[in-house]
Amino acid sequence: MTRCMPQSLLLVVAVAALIVCPIATDHSVAGTPDEITARLSTEVDALDGASASLKTFIKETLIPHCTNPVFVSSVAAQNAKGVSLQGIQEVDTQWIEAEDELAIHKELMSNACAQEIGKIAKEHSAVGETFVMDNQGANVGQNELTSDYWQGDEPKWQDSFKDGQGAVALSKPKLDKSTGEVDQKVSLPIIDDNGNVIGVVCFGLNPNDL
Repeated sequence: MTRCMPQSLLLVVAVAALIVCPIATDHSVAGTPDEITARLSTEVDALDGASASLKTFIKETLIPHCTNPVFVSSVAAQNAKGVSLQGIQEVDTQWIEAEDELAIHKELMSNACAQEIGKIAKEHSAVGETFVMDNQGANVGQNELTSDYWQGDEPKWQDSFKDGQGAVALSKPKLDKSTGEVDQKVSLPIIDDNGNVIGVVCFGLNPNDL
């Protein structure tokens, strides 16, 4: 004869099972770095209004920088500081209202991330204003002073970070008020070794120099 297990004992067994075999959770890993960059290349192929030369430049020259070790380490270090969005927005206000150079202006134009951007721009004449952002859209490094510090409320960051999944974001050519030149923005995710999208890099390109 089969005896029924008391309900209290069933509850204990169920809880123990959850402890021993926890339910899998989503850690927002978008894939391996190779899988993500391959997907990005496919997205580039499908871009409307992009010339063949622009698509080739993005795939062959820019996408490899999604895993640029200097960008990855710089973004990871800033993310690790755990600055609140309110804190970022306070810096953004100071940045926008500043009439003289701030210490943070000098820092973000000269740090390791900025130096790496400078090397890329020197190697490729089509690359103009370029800046790297963290997982909230705050600037990490740049080669030209941007008009604001926080980019988290703008498509260049939102469409590329894409809730931690990463995507290609391409704007239409237009006048950049911070540089006074016409360029086209290409935003790509920064991907760490574990396949986490941790930030975004935005390249300002002159299509005529491709």
